[in-house]
Amino acid sequence: MGSSFDVATVRKAFPAVKAEHQVYFDNAGGTQVLGTVSSAIKNYLEETNVQLGASYNVAKQSTETFARGMAAAAGFIGAATDDVERADLERHDAVIGPSTTQLFANLSLILSLPPSSEIVLSQIDHETNISPWLRLARLQGHTTKWWKPDNEDMMLTPQNLRPLLSSKTRLVACTHASNILGGIHDIKGIADAVHEVQGAMLCVDGVALVPHRPVDVKELGVDFYSFSWYKVYGPHIAILYASPSAKATLGTLAHYFNSGDSLSTKLGLASASYELVAALPSVLEYFGEDRRTMWAAIAAHEERLQRMLLQYLRGREDVTIYGSKEADKATRVPVVSFTVQGRSSRDVVEEVEKRSNFGCRCGHFYSKRLVDEILGLVERDGVVRVSMVHYNTEGEIGAFVKVLEEVLEGK
Repeated sequence: MGSSFDVATVRKAFPAVKAEHQVYFDNAGGTQVLGTVSSAIKNYLEETNVQLGASYNVAKQSTETFARGMAAAAGFIGAATDDVERADLERHDAVIGPSTTQLFANLSLILSLPPSSEIVLSQIDHETNISPWLRLARLQGHTTKWWKPDNEDMMLTPQNLRPLLSSKTRLVACTHASNILGGIHDIKGIADAVHEVQGAMLCVDGVALVPHRPVDVKELGVDFYSFSWYKVYGPHIAILYASPSAKATLGTLAHYFNSGDSLSTKLGLASASYELVAALPSVLEYFGEDRRTMWAAIAAHEERLQRMLLQYLRGREDVTIYGSKEADKATRVPVVSFTVQGRSSRDVVEEVEKRSNFGCRCGHFYSKRLVDEILGLVERDGVVRVSMVHYNTEGEIGAFVKVLEEVLEGK
C-alpha cells in the first residue's frame, strides 16, 4: 500500500473483505488478514520450515527471515536499533509471544518489586493488564490501588492519576485506548507523571490503539508496552517491549544454560512461531514508505466512519453511548459502544444479524470491571460494540444505521 489512501484499493488487500460475504464490525476483536501475510506464512512453511541457527543453507535462510521479522516487529513501534537488519535478537528490546495476555502473564513472573510496594491499576482496562498484577501483588505482598476516571468521557489522565501515586508506587498499568469506550489516553503525559516517582514503571496495553495510530514507545517514554498483531491485519501473535532500564530489573524464565540480557531470552520460551514472525514485514510494507501520511489518512477516514454512527446514535433518546460522543480523531478511535433502553444488548445484536450480514457483538469484551462496576451493566448483556477499521466504508455504516433503525423501531 502506498502513502495515498483509497478505500476501494485498501479492500483489495484483504481477501476476506474483498469477498463481501460479511461486513466486519467486530474488528476490535481481531482484524482481517492481509493477503500478503497469508502468502508469507505459506511461503515460509513450504520453503524454509526448519529450526533456526543451523549452518546448512535452508537454516541460514530461515534464520535470516526470522530476524527480518523480528526487526520489522520492533521497528513498527520504534523499539528497533539502527542496525535493523542484524540477525541478532539481543539487538531489540522486544519479544514475540502468543498473545498480549500471555506476554503480560509471563512478565509478571519475572518482575520483582520492593517489599510493600504499591501497584496502581486502571479499572477500565481489559483484564489482560489487570489480573497479572493482582496476582503479583498477592504473591509478593503489595498493595493495589484502583484508578477510576472522574470525567464524563471516562478518560484516564495524568491529573486523575497523580492522587494515587506515592513514594511506594512501583507499577502503574493502563490501556492506551479503551476497547469499549474508544478514548485515546495521553500515555506520554501519564508516563511523565509515573516517572516523577523514583523507581516507578508504566505498563501499557496498546491492543485497542495500534490498529488505528502509529506508536513510538521511546517517544512515549513507557517501560512496558504490548499489543497483538492479529488486531493489526497480521497473524495471531503479539509483541512486548521493555525499555532498557525496565528490562534490567527483570529475572528470567530461560533454561539455566541460556544466558543473555535480551527480552527474547528472558521471556521468549520458544513461543515466537517462526512462520508467523516471517509474515510481519508484510504488515509494515502495507503501510508504505511514507507511513506517517498513511496513518494520517487512516485516522481521517475512520473519523468520518465513527462520526456517521455517533451522529445517528446521539439522535436517539433511547440510546446511551459510552465514552466520548464526539468523533474527534485526536481523542477517539472508531470503537463505539452503546445500550438501548428496554432492550438487552444481545437482543439488539441478534436482531441485526437476522436482517443483515453485519457482524458486531455484545458483552464485556474482557473489560468486565468497567462494564460491571463502572457502567453498571451486569444485567444487560454488556454493551453493543461496533468496532471499525480503515477497510470499512461509509456505505457500510449507512446501511448498518438503516438496519439498526429498523431493529430499534420494531419494523
